[in-house]
Amino acid sequence: MSAPSPAPKLPVSLAANPRLSSWVTFTGEGRVVISPGKVEIGQGIVTALAQIAADELDVDIVRIEMVRASTATSPNEGVTSGSLSIQQSGRALRHACAEVRRRFLVAASERLGVDAALLGIDDGTISGPGNVSTSYWELADDVSLDHDATADAIAKSVTQRGLAGQSVQRVDIPDKVFARPRFIHDSTLPGLLHGRVLRPDISGAKLIALDEAAARAVPGLVAIARDGGFAGVIADTEAAAEAALKALRKGATWSAGEPLPDEDDLAGFLKRQPVETTIIDTRTADTTPKHAQTLRQQYTRPYIAHASIAPSCAMARWNGDRVHVWTHSQGVYLLRADLAIVLKLPVENIVVEHMEGAGCYGHNAADDVALDAVLLAKAAGGRPVRVQWSRHDEMSHAPFGAAMAIEIEADLDADKEIVGWRHAIWSNGHAARPGRAAQPALLAATEIANPYPRMISTNPPAANGGGGDRNSVPLYDFPAWTITSHRLLTMPVRTSALRTLGGQSNVFAIESLLDEIAALRDEDPIAFRLRHLRDERAKDVILAAARRAAWKPQKRSGIGHGIGFARYKNTGAYCAAIAEIEGTDDIRVTRLTLAVDVGEAINPDGVINQIEGGAIQATSWVLKERVRFDQTRIISTSWTDYPILTFSEVPVVDVEIIQRPEIEPVGAGEAAHGPVTAAIANAVYDCLGVRVRDLPIKRDRIIAAMELAS
Repeated sequence: MSAPSPAPKLPVSLAANPRLSSWVTFTGEGRVVISPGKVEIGQGIVTALAQIAADELDVDIVRIEMVRASTATSPNEGVTSGSLSIQQSGRALRHACAEVRRRFLVAASERLGVDAALLGIDDGTISGPGNVSTSYWELADDVSLDHDATADAIAKSVTQRGLAGQSVQRVDIPDKVFARPRFIHDSTLPGLLHGRVLRPDISGAKLIALDEAAARAVPGLVAIARDGGFAGVIADTEAAAEAALKALRKGATWSAGEPLPDEDDLAGFLKRQPVETTIIDTRTADTTPKHAQTLRQQYTRPYIAHASIAPSCAMARWNGDRVHVWTHSQGVYLLRADLAIVLKLPVENIVVEHMEGAGCYGHNAADDVALDAVLLAKAAGGRPVRVQWSRHDEMSHAPFGAAMAIEIEADLDADKEIVGWRHAIWSNGHAARPGRAAQPALLAATEIANPYPRMISTNPPAANGGGGDRNSVPLYDFPAWTITSHRLLTMPVRTSALRTLGGQSNVFAIESLLDEIAALRDEDPIAFRLRHLRDERAKDVILAAARRAAWKPQKRSGIGHGIGFARYKNTGAYCAAIAEIEGTDDIRVTRLTLAVDVGEAINPDGVINQIEGGAIQATSWVLKERVRFDQTRIISTSWTDYPILTFSEVPVVDVEIIQRPEIEPVGAGEAAHGPVTAAIANAVYDCLGVRVRDLPIKRDRIIAAMELAS
């Protein structure tokens, strides 16, 4: 006798926020208001969610009005990160809309005297036999959505959906194209003042004295705010705020700072620090294999800046003991939690409202600048204050992606087949976001009169994709392995979540060593990978990328080709990348060919955009990006000192989607970074015959590798 089917469960985000009215409302203007808890950070999520809602409710997508997340009204979906928005918010919204549709059909059946099974919905009009009809909007006063969702609502099947799987124009693009204010950086409020915060150039220095006289003489100054080591200015204009900050800086006295590591020996630094060691995963072979040799290699990446195109910005306004904050934070509820701790206020007194930012992914300074604005606005007499960080601030004080050192040992038998695999990681933690601890993770919280200690970054649990260990467990079918993570317990350089967390580095290391072993065996690297994969979806993306790139082109002097593959977090999107590079004076990536499988691609054009963006960003990381510092300060504080890929250097990016509408969708935002990184590194070897195992792959690293090889 077969076991009974498990009872249906609500999607995770809907279970946490079951009230239907928090997701969907109907307005008298024939509109449908959708209020997700995930936020738009350039990934096109509001468009995909609008498609899902329009499909389930049977309305034209032009009727859908997507509202920004706010702690005052929106469901609490935590943080928008980890390529989880479609997975979490999309599933919740699909289920909620299916139940809303069902409730309206029941109400229409009662009003029209027609069996609900005989009713259909077309663009919100509900009709049945005999030309009887009503609509969502006619019934809106009679159908209460102030009910919790139930698990038995049934969403439409794939074949019944009209918009999912179709490319539609992104709803956020027209404002950006026609320069209508949409970003927080372009927004204003009545009576708006402008603030700037004083921070040290020396890492870890504290403000110990401040002469304010020169700053108070600046025309347009409204107030100087001071709370222990936190200090800033408020002025009528941005120019006045900048002038006042410059004058205030001249009157500041700072303590000595804290030493920074040697940027030319990051691996050595990481390995010398106190660590918390965790065994991530082990696999034991059925028999003790005999190995003839062990191949041992080390791979590193430097600290990487978020390098958002626009520095972080926020606005805040106090009304008595209540404060309203406008921010491009990726987690409005989590930010509110930290603000409540710092301000010693109940969370009900704080409203945090999302506005889009011109460049935001991972834990950049969006949350930090929000607290800056709140603290300065205390001195503004109820007027709103806008704080814009400078490029120097952003590149000095925002959290960075952690530097990493990875050692892999591969035991090979006499036929150079892999019989054992050991993967060890040294890295700071990759997560110190707000709202996840008893102490705040915001920069100004460490500067005020009663400061909180700076939070040492931790790693998310493996069930959430891990942190430094993300993608470290091979997807390949090796007989035995041990995966170990060493998380640093010191943090001289502030680190937190950067796109992919540790995934980029681990895929770079694994895929590089696989290529090296394939070369030892004189075996095609794609054939070598396919032999070690059981997952048919994994094989399919590799084969699709190879076919699309016509692997492997005839060898040409100065041209190299390389392959990289991963399944993001080992549970998300599958992605394979093939890179074509030119190796002349410098490495230039000329073409990237990618295949991706995200299950059901809700908006294929949106998926392609995400893969293209990730591929280009990964190319920039691989070829250029590196946080620079001396013993006392960050020195890569401008685009000159921290170059990123320019438009003229962007490769052609060609993406193929393997559409699987029968499989639940997953996110695409971070799927390409690891495969592209590995593909470029492997193409460099194919072109030049040397392995560069330290990122970024620049001329000095190539020359050093050549000297080592000789």
